[in-house]
Amino acid sequence: MLVLVLPEVNLLDLGGPVQVFDAAAQLGGGYRLEYVAEADALRSAQGLRLAGLAPLDTSRAAAGDLVLVPGPRLTGSDRLVAPAVVRWVREAYDAGARVASVCSGAVVLGEAGLLDGRACTTHWSLTSAMRDRYPRARVREAALYVHDGRISTSAGISSGIDLALSLVERERGPELAGRVARELVLYLRRDGDAAQISPFLRHRDHVQPAVHRVQDHLAQHLDAAFTLRELAGIAGLSPRGLTRAFTAAAGLTPFAYQRQLRLERARALLSGTDLTVEAVALRCGFRDARQLRRVVADAFGAPPSLLRAPLRPTA
Repeated sequence: MLVLVLPEVNLLDLGGPVQVFDAAAQLGGGYRLEYVAEADALRSAQGLRLAGLAPLDTSRAAAGDLVLVPGPRLTGSDRLVAPAVVRWVREAYDAGARVASVCSGAVVLGEAGLLDGRACTTHWSLTSAMRDRYPRARVREAALYVHDGRISTSAGISSGIDLALSLVERERGPELAGRVARELVLYLRRDGDAAQISPFLRHRDHVQPAVHRVQDHLAQHLDAAFTLRELAGIAGLSPRGLTRAFTAAAGLTPFAYQRQLRLERARALLSGTDLTVEAVALRCGFRDARQLRRVVADAFGAPPSLLRAPLRPTA
């Protein structure tokens, strides 16, 4: 992925999302970060000088790449973004890259015409100005982030972390996103229009290490069967103590949580692979295909055959 670094970039707009993608890379997500800019060195909005940046003319995005545009501190000038930057972003999109902005970085997308006819968002203080400057954009308020085709935008500052986590989930799956969130001790949030949070992410916004250990173990061994006593040993609690602590922290019992994880994995495999129903059942800890069909029908109101569709949009 390419990170477009602009003059006067806000450090949290840059560092927060980059930390998410770097953590995903360390956990096997396959991200390789490259930092590009119009100049090889520039000053951030907070005074930190950044150097060693790759020049735009030698860094070209290709189809399938992700281009991240962290937000700069805007000066109020009529020329918000250098023409060379605008051309580079437009060419990246035309080449088939996904383009995502953080906070005021949305102006780069707007100047490049990428917001025309699209739903988008930005920092709350800029939404009115965005509507005036880009009248064809469908600017939304009260949204942490918005995905519209290959264009993604986020609201102010820390919401860039939410956007990055969402992109990891869309591109690499909910399990990796959940591992990244746990690694970075993130409190997971979604806007009202986002897809329901995956069970691999849900029920993790607590600070009980014993419960986190059990949740991690269940997520990493979906095809295994455990007794409550075995799970309690992992937590270092009695069986009754684990049930009480798990329910208080996560809002459901350990085995109800396990069932949600198995269902989510089964849905992902059914939707994103050509594995047989029997193979999916075995990978997800179900006794056989018959049990999986029954559980899937109860949970989703449809048989496994109707889940054979892409999980994530490609446009």
